[in-house]
Amino acid sequence: MIQRCNEIMATTLAVTSLLLGVLLPSPVAAFLLPSPWGYRCESGRCIKEVNNGIAVLVTLNQCKLTCGPFGVLWPQPQTAKLGADVVEFLPTNVFLTPLITDEVLPLLLEAFDIFKGNLEKHHPHYSSGSAPWSSHWSPSSAIHGVEVKVQVQGVETFLTLHTNESYELHIHTDGDKTTATIIAPNFFGARHALETLTQLVEYHENRGTLMIVRTASVYDVPAFKYRGLLLDTSRNFFSVAAIERTLDTMAANKLNTFHWHITDSHSFPLYLESLPNMAFYGAYTPSQIYHPHDVRHLVQYARVRGIRIVPELDAPAHVGNGWQWGETHGLGKLAVCVNKEPWESYCVEPPCGQLNLANPNMYTVMAKIYKELAQVFSPVDLFHFGGDEVNLNCWNTTEEITSWMTANNNSLDADAYYDQWGVFLNKAQKLFTESNNAVEVAGIVTASSLTVADRVEQYVNKSQFIIQMRVIRTTDPIIGELLRKNYRLIISNYDAWYLDCGVGDWLGEGNNWCSPYNSWQTVYDHSPHDIATRQTGSSRSDQIVGGEAAMWSEQVDESGLDAKLWPRGAALAERLWTNPRTNWQPAETRFIHHRQRLVKRGVQAERIQPEWCYQNEGACRRQQPLLPVLEKCLP
Repeated sequence: MIQRCNEIMATTLAVTSLLLGVLLPSPVAAFLLPSPWGYRCESGRCIKEVNNGIAVLVTLNQCKLTCGPFGVLWPQPQTAKLGADVVEFLPTNVFLTPLITDEVLPLLLEAFDIFKGNLEKHHPHYSSGSAPWSSHWSPSSAIHGVEVKVQVQGVETFLTLHTNESYELHIHTDGDKTTATIIAPNFFGARHALETLTQLVEYHENRGTLMIVRTASVYDVPAFKYRGLLLDTSRNFFSVAAIERTLDTMAANKLNTFHWHITDSHSFPLYLESLPNMAFYGAYTPSQIYHPHDVRHLVQYARVRGIRIVPELDAPAHVGNGWQWGETHGLGKLAVCVNKEPWESYCVEPPCGQLNLANPNMYTVMAKIYKELAQVFSPVDLFHFGGDEVNLNCWNTTEEITSWMTANNNSLDADAYYDQWGVFLNKAQKLFTESNNAVEVAGIVTASSLTVADRVEQYVNKSQFIIQMRVIRTTDPIIGELLRKNYRLIISNYDAWYLDCGVGDWLGEGNNWCSPYNSWQTVYDHSPHDIATRQTGSSRSDQIVGGEAAMWSEQVDESGLDAKLWPRGAALAERLWTNPRTNWQPAETRFIHHRQRLVKRGVQAERIQPEWCYQNEGACRRQQPLLPVLEKCLP
């Protein structure tokens, strides 16, 4: 009897497959058939049901694309109106109509190529630059064209803090043609619109084509000018390819600033043509070096993706390896306390090192470094001077520096060293300006002992510097104090936006210093404007330039980089682009889908929920505290 049932099943499957034009060799190939499940949109949520042919159900991808006011757009645009229907097309039938100036055209053509490449990546079997598109399309899909009209009004081709990144996107379908019209004040707004357009397209699981919403209107503008991500390439080296992948993913999230913490006391992996000894002494290996052509390539790679690269030369602390060559070349000690032990007495983590304030040759070397940085990162609109975690004991236990202090009629107390630290900061700012062809750009410094409320105005010029709130808790009153003093800030609180927190301590037992782990929900709910309002009574939107998440690399290299950054970096992106009034919960469904989209683009983003939850929206939300649930499971 069982054998007879199997024979009947096999016959039925074979006949069904012939009707579909696909010959299935065995019952196992039944999984090539369309899914028995379908979806309908109800109250902004995709409901999974058996597709019995009576109710009008669609595929999961189509439902997610069109369900809810924003579909699966990420970050959420300021306003959007999406149609409920889709039209199918093939990626080969997408073409560009540029209505722009000659200055903008080369950038737009590159951005459009990226856009078309991302369309290909919607295919579930995309690999190595192409997708195996089926040949069993309907005639209407095969001939349907998608025209992308891009109208850019200005000639701006470099991103600054004054760039208007807004855009409009309108999609209209008439017969066998869909027209997507993009209107933007400059290239950067148009690029963002192309990313949004990519997200209004999905793969049709049953037809083997792409589908785009039939109609849509999106009006969008970012809430913050500076939407950043820091990557530390000193503690561990990251290849150019890994940085490219990070830039690609930033672009998918409309993050616009890659803060490159290139050097630290651990290594100096940047090759300088005027100072080759920096990398010779400071790189981990000869193959772990960024050459000038690498940097120039990454700057252009980022620009096409709507991103500026902000270089950081951390100083006067966080220098060491790479600076040891001075004495053998007649320049004296350029840095002191390098690799000194016990490290706890001279720095916050090993290896130690700080610049030698007593050696004037140190400034000569700094000027050469600044000059090359200004050249390879040109044009620079922001420069990070570092400036945190200076250890006064390092300087005060170095005989060369204490003798110099005494010879110049300075005492050896903390205030005297703060004075010299302030002198260094202002000399560094002048040196960089001179190295940048006398063009002064906004400098960024990290919050430190120099920027506390009773010192900051003495040492940090508010018209020249933006203060980044790193190594600062969300509740630290210094944020409000600096805002009341009219300083501009970049928010990077470690208890919300440090992405390296919540792992074992690399220096001993227990967890690392900034634990616990910052979940995507914590990242998403962290609002710079709310922090300012709690501390000052006002959002201070004109002073808070933006925010930045930090990926310090003590315990990560490129093998684990993607999972550390993403999709939590996407949560940061929506906070800084949209600045939503709600918490993470209304965004969860879009967030889960966006993580899936990043994986399709080759990003090894951390999983957030089981696949079942992705297919059954809203079913994985805890309705009561965890402890009572666990108690019910215990004997």
